[in-house]
Amino acid sequence: MDFWNLITALSLGLALSAACGFRVFVPLLAMSIGARAGLIELGEPWVWISETWVLIAFAVATLLEVGAYYIPWVDNLLDTVTTPAAVVAGVIVSAASLGQIEDLSPALQWMLAVIGGGGMAGTIQMGSALTRAASSTTTGGVANPVVSTAEAGGAVACSVLAVIVPVVAVVMVLALVTFVVRRLIKKRRSVPES
Repeated sequence: MDFWNLITALSLGLALSAACGFRVFVPLLAMSIGARAGLIELGEPWVWISETWVLIAFAVATLLEVGAYYIPWVDNLLDTVTTPAAVVAGVIVSAASLGQIEDLSPALQWMLAVIGGGGMAGTIQMGSALTRAASSTTTGGVANPVVSTAEAGGAVACSVLAVIVPVVAVVMVLALVTFVVRRLIKKRRSVPES
């Protein structure tokens, strides 16, 4: 097994998984476009991602998802649905990214996809949901379109970087996750317990 190919495939999967935490369908669309353009190599079981009808379905789903997040209070409702969907999408993009590594055992592929991809997507999605909840509480939802725009932009930027320079993308994602986790820990410590 080529170590660099494994690192690149894992980086691609983790960065796309992080993007799934912002928007479920943007990274799937990016993976489909990247595979069709020859920027991403998919293993045999995953070539369906690059088929035309799948690309169209991902594009329509992306437009509907991004648009729905601009509807007040629907955005908060969507977070309850997209949290488990983001984890599933994170597992799929990670497994598909690792599927190109021929010598990788299926058990290791799925373990990395579930723990790494699902965990990354779930962490980012929880942060997004908490941010939206805080925005809804403090501004009555008035600032939620700003949050939605930032999340959609994060999903697009992370997905594009993942396809073009996956190792750089995953380093940036890990730095972002570390920053967010540290802020949450600091905030939790500053709240007095009752």
